[in-house]
Amino acid sequence: MEAIIKKYQQKFRKAKDEMSKWDELQSRLISQFRNATSIIARLEIIQNPKNYASLNSVGGIEVAVLRKQMDTLQTILLSMKNTMDDFRSIVLSLEKLQHDGKQLAKGSSNKMNRKQLQHRIGIKPSLTNCIDGLVLLHEMFLAEYFLKSSLVSALSTLALKPNSSDLGALQQLLVDQPNILNEEVSFKPRTLQRSLLTRYMIKGTLFCLIQ
Repeated sequence: MEAIIKKYQQKFRKAKDEMSKWDELQSRLISQFRNATSIIARLEIIQNPKNYASLNSVGGIEVAVLRKQMDTLQTILLSMKNTMDDFRSIVLSLEKLQHDGKQLAKGSSNKMNRKQLQHRIGIKPSLTNCIDGLVLLHEMFLAEYFLKSSLVSALSTLALKPNSSDLGALQQLLVDQPNILNEEVSFKPRTLQRSLLTRYMIKGTLFCLIQ
């Protein structure tokens, strides 16, 4: 039993490292998102000749400024795509951890019964807690990944038809994630609801296994 617990400790340490990377990526994505929304929000202003005043005498100034902003926006959107790829890599890593976690108990030399799987050693979780915890971690971050992907896609769509209120709502949703009140989300897959309720509970309970 102790030997298996140690193997789960390794898996949860890996999961903790992945969660730290996730938090860093979240900060990066928020920064990229804010920069993109700033550009999108001023596109309408840029395309209005009245806002150039005396600069209208400079031939092609409006087109040049718009092109420069669009090029910058395209660069930011590409960076966001790369960030989303990094998020996906973490989701895949957590998926492998939960798959390996399931196989770990099954592959034990002494096949354990339900009582043994639910047996606790001191304050440490049972093997069932460990298995379920790895599965839940994957579900939570997969749900968060899907939400982030939806927000990034929605932002790209708004670039074609800017709306300041929609831009603000998308940005706030990204900043608040995963601490989103249920009533503030009109569409919530079951795994996302589970994520919002339990992510920090997971940090506080299952990671006692790492200590």
